[in-house]
Amino acid sequence: MALLLIFGNCATTKTHPPILKDYTLGEKWIWKWERVVEGEVRAQGEDMQEVVNYRGTLGLWNGVDTVQISNTLHQEQSDTPFRNWPLQVGKKWKYESEWENNEGTTGKTSQDVEITAFEELHVVAGTFKAYQIEYKGIVTNSRGFKGEMTDIWWYSPELKTYIKHVNDDGYGLYTNELISYSKAD
Repeated sequence: MALLLIFGNCATTKTHPPILKDYTLGEKWIWKWERVVEGEVRAQGEDMQEVVNYRGTLGLWNGVDTVQISNTLHQEQSDTPFRNWPLQVGKKWKYESEWENNEGTTGKTSQDVEITAFEELHVVAGTFKAYQIEYKGIVTNSRGFKGEMTDIWWYSPELKTYIKHVNDDGYGLYTNELISYSKAD
């Protein structure tokens, strides 16, 4: 009976998107990523975001560019969004995106999405409660590529972002994990 209650509470937990006042000047996230193909690391690096003063409000700086946080929070949700708020275990939707990479290749991603769990996940930066969100579908691009792709994202409401991402495109494995989180001083 106790297990049923725990599961039931987990299934009814809903998380709404963060709002501007949830962010604090000086907050910083650092992720380590790598791309492994046929057992060999082909690329690796780090990404970061830091909350900074920007045009009279708060912005997210990634080491190169800054975007106003309020601009990212108040976007109109499409019929096929990347994240479908509020987040809740068992929720399903369709994600579609047309994109262009920095090399000029265009493409389309079409994936079925399901929130499969709300669980504790240990990453290098610590242990956090996170939604496990699975994306499964097809990617096509202007170079003639068409293939299946699976993405699993772990989104932490406490940190207002993802803490881990694993992408399998059938050719290689891309992993991105939060290695550091610091609150404002």
